Amino acid sequence: MSEKRDYYEILGVDKSATPDEIKKAYRKKALKYHPDKNPGDKEAEENFKEANEAYEVLSDEEKKSRYDQFGHAGVDNNYGGGGGGGFSGGFGGFEDIFSDLFGGGGGGFSGFGGFSGGGGRRNGPQRGADMRINITISFREAAFGVTKKIKVKRREACTHCHGSGAEPGSSKKTCDQCHGTGQVQIEHQTPFGRVRQTAVCDKCNGEGVIIDKPCTQCHGMGLEEISRTINITIPAGVDTGSVLPLRGEGHTGAKGGSKGDILVFITVKADNLFKRDDADVYLDVPISFAQATLGDDLIVPTLEGKVKLKIPEGTQTGKVFRLRGKGITRVNSRGKGDQYITVNVEVPRKLNRKQKDLLKKFDEATEDSQNMLQKKKFLDKVKEAFK
Repeated sequence: MSEKRDYYEILGVDKSATPDEIKKAYRKKALKYHPDKNPGDKEAEENFKEANEAYEVLSDEEKKSRYDQFGHAGVDNNYGGGGGGGFSGGFGGFEDIFSDLFGGGGGGFSGFGGFSGGGGRRNGPQRGADMRINITISFREAAFGVTKKIKVKRREACTHCHGSGAEPGSSKKTCDQCHGTGQVQIEHQTPFGRVRQTAVCDKCNGEGVIIDKPCTQCHGMGLEEISRTINITIPAGVDTGSVLPLRGEGHTGAKGGSKGDILVFITVKADNLFKRDDADVYLDVPISFAQATLGDDLIVPTLEGKVKLKIPEGTQTGKVFRLRGKGITRVNSRGKGDQYITVNVEVPRKLNRKQKDLLKKFDEATEDSQNMLQKKKFLDKVKEAFK
């Protein structure tokens, strides 16, 4: 297939579908397109593989989150890609689904391009699992970027056995049941006929080898949990919901497999002065009646420091001024947003008698002048309406 289809479209579910609904939809597709039910039908085989690929992503909460945010690009590093033929990660709920459908133990099925489900070989390199970290930063750290130190606990090669899983000085031997393949062949009778499955060897647990004396530190796993402090460089312009991938910083893979990633989910705290919309910054500034009437030069804050803003005579409340390039850096693109300043004329409260008398005289002096043009137009409209 030259272009991947939407995974939700493949399974016929909405983005709001629950895990049970996704599983049910996949089960229906698997029954319909299973190659043992459609022998020789290449289209059915491709549809089956396509459904497998969609379910492998949508059944995994972390992969589904990346897919919802970035589409196929968000999960390209976690499966074999292409036309949906192969997968590099685990299969999550495939094992129990195929066990229900075909009466097996979650093993592989022959006859459709080598798909091996949950019963594939385990003695080859396995990619390490990804890790998710939530981090909260300030508004200004998001605007300018910041480097943070974080502590993580991740699985790394055992320092005692150097990842072999065997106690130093001991040896491994090839499993005599599967002859080192990690797999055995099992046949089952299903409603669709006899199905041959590739299952995990129960003697070596799919490893292909048997350890005489497991490592006393990692108990034969070859991996141990180690605490590390790593630096995270957060670029300028990130916002709440941004996901920063740290490639190769996740758990170490088994059997010499590549490391997983760390996915940093960012939350930005609100600022007590500025508000944000994408790369633009907004600020409300109160001014006095006299400043609005006579005009003034205001000193206003920006993210980069204070600037002078000229308020012309007769400025009305709600007037918006624009400061170009005083916003936030746009992530992965050039330039910055702008800062918008809204001035609000503050009406004085609790005036004394002298102040009230002066305002009344001022109001009388401007009643019929052009300075009160909007008020005059309004009163004229009211008189016209009640004629």
